[in-house]
Amino acid sequence: MGRATLAPVSDALRVFVEPTLSDAVLVASFEGWNDAGESASGAVTYLERAIGSAPLAEIDGEDFLDLTVCRPSMRLDDDGQRIIQWPVTRFSYGSRGTAGELVFARGIEPHLQWRRYCDLFTGMVRRAGVRRVVLLGAYVADVVYSRPVSVTGFASKKGLLEEIGVSESGYEGPTGIVSVLANELLAEGLEVVSLWAGLPHYISACPNPRGSLALVDKLIACLELELELDALQRDALEFEERISALVSSDPELEEYVKQLKRREFAQ
Repeated sequence: MGRATLAPVSDALRVFVEPTLSDAVLVASFEGWNDAGESASGAVTYLERAIGSAPLAEIDGEDFLDLTVCRPSMRLDDDGQRIIQWPVTRFSYGSRGTAGELVFARGIEPHLQWRRYCDLFTGMVRRAGVRRVVLLGAYVADVVYSRPVSVTGFASKKGLLEEIGVSESGYEGPTGIVSVLANELLAEGLEVVSLWAGLPHYISACPNPRGSLALVDKLIACLELELELDALQRDALEFEERISALVSSDPELEEYVKQLKRREFAQ
């Protein structure tokens, strides 16, 4: 399906295989500021597993992350040897059936050198032959936890958001790597879609599978995918039940949610 290459293409970007991809779409998420409830990274992880994606490439985090904030992890292998796992942005790929391939990028929002990181990321996108990118994010807001998760965003293709039932975002203010990358990819002439799930700020439990499910639902509509969602739907329902029990056991929190509902009804 492709030719293997073990030689690094730069000090930070390492490409493992170079498959010939057909109509590839890249879906990306970044842990941190852009990922409330780990919903965006959870959505990408679910999709990677659902289609059985394989490693494609990685961007080493050494130059882009403060490793005292995002520390490497240590694990023991089968022989009891200690192995250090360094944080990276991982690219993987797999088939989405007759529609072509999906490429995934999952990493941590850089702390340093955003412009250089974006250059490496967009270079990898070009190298993979991707022409369309979907960037996922999640944010916190004054929303009722039991309501369907609202998804907002933007799309460079006119009319796409309306087709998939997503409201256009009018956000202005401090931004994250998702928005910066979107601008860089647009400048490269790629079609870009950005989808954001709005989650309740008063629920800090992670991961939040309700947010992941909302993003995956819209992604399926955007890319016309056929995926089995039973496991994610079950996780989302169980999460909602746990949060309902939590709210019911906290009179102050329960009253706050009632106020939100009254405010929502008044609008």
